[in-house]
Amino acid sequence: MNVTDPRGDRWGARRFSLRGRVTLLAAACVAGAVALVSLCAYLIVQSNLYQQLDDNLLARAESAVQSPQVQTQLKQVPGAFLASADLQIGQLNGLTGELIYPQAGSPPPVGPSELRVATGGLPQSLRTDQATGTRVVALPADHGEAMVLAQSMAPTKRALNELAVVLFLVGGAGIVVAAGAGTAVARAGLRPVDRLTSAAERVAQTGDLRPIPVSGDDELARLTHSFNTMLGTVADSQERQRQLVADAGHELRTPLTSLRTNLELLLSASRPGARALPDEDRAEIEADIRGQIDELTQLIGDLVELARQDEPRELTERVELVDVVERALDRARRRAGEIEFDVTMQPWVLTGDNSALERAVLNLLDNAVKFSPRDARVRVSLRPLGDGTAVVEVADSGPGIAEEDLPKVFDRFYRSSEARTLPGSGLGLAIVKHAAERHGGAVYANRAAEGGALLTIRLPGAPG
Repeated sequence: MNVTDPRGDRWGARRFSLRGRVTLLAAACVAGAVALVSLCAYLIVQSNLYQQLDDNLLARAESAVQSPQVQTQLKQVPGAFLASADLQIGQLNGLTGELIYPQAGSPPPVGPSELRVATGGLPQSLRTDQATGTRVVALPADHGEAMVLAQSMAPTKRALNELAVVLFLVGGAGIVVAAGAGTAVARAGLRPVDRLTSAAERVAQTGDLRPIPVSGDDELARLTHSFNTMLGTVADSQERQRQLVADAGHELRTPLTSLRTNLELLLSASRPGARALPDEDRAEIEADIRGQIDELTQLIGDLVELARQDEPRELTERVELVDVVERALDRARRRAGEIEFDVTMQPWVLTGDNSALERAVLNLLDNAVKFSPRDARVRVSLRPLGDGTAVVEVADSGPGIAEEDLPKVFDRFYRSSEARTLPGSGLGLAIVKHAAERHGGAVYANRAAEGGALLTIRLPGAPG
């Protein structure tokens, strides 16, 4: 059974942190580049040095072949023998295989290639003799002979070895500098990430949603802006939740207090020896209790609806807005009594949530019915505006909305002075606003030509 030590994982994560990986990556990239450049430089210099060695040998061999003969100890030898202190030089006879070379020097290496040049089988030969570490060249001379020259490769190899050491030291220094620069760059570049990490840890530990200071306009700055936007969204959400809880508590307190008072009256009247309540008072208290229960039920339902609409959901359903309005009208007519609806609609299609839009339109209709006098008419219209949006307008002939109340009618729990005596939770129009904004639209409140309120939902979409 394999057992993983959590401490080992933690230390392993620290050893290979993002800063460490950036440093290692920079050092590895520089090491690869230095190694490639050093290898290319070494190979180029090696090729050039060996080419110079070969060119020098061939040139001196040609000079040796063309040099005049000199007489020494009753023998004729090439004059090049007299100026070959740094070379091994000799004249090879192709028939006998005899090699003539200066007595003060050493003979050059001779092999089958040089013999073939002496006999005319090859125009020239150039090879490396591994046994002596020399470069050997042979050119044909007169009368079946070949001039053979050899030069040690040790100076060339020594120069290449020194070059390799220099390249290694320079490359190593470059890697060390690159690692230091990578560390500095990683530390400076990841400083915003450290701030984001600290901010995230601060939010997790304290719930502090203050934004992070932003400097620059690079990718990390944009990331910080996005994080600050997220913090702002979370802060706004928390503030809305706190406000909703506070407003809900305030709205619940009044009906609950009244309900408790009425229940205590009924309980007191039912105790033995207590004075009985008149039937008229009892009926009034019971009606009041039923009204308060209905008010609480509506308030709780509206709160649940707002909470449901706050849930993040994708709007992918095709919505025929005419059908939505017709379904809302069917429900509104059942509780509208003698109020009539004057309806004009044109087809409009959008992508969204059928139930949320139906609830929003129904809330507008219920609001119009609540404030309209008996036997009144509520005007309902659905029409496009020609700019890619359409409006659903609901106008009533009630008392209308005061100018100071127009900007506030869609706020949660807001109720005008005229509406405080009527049933309602103060959340109906807030649900309308929330549904419209979820679908990329907006809501408006104004005064209708009939003298009442004109409430409008504006939604994007296309003609049906």
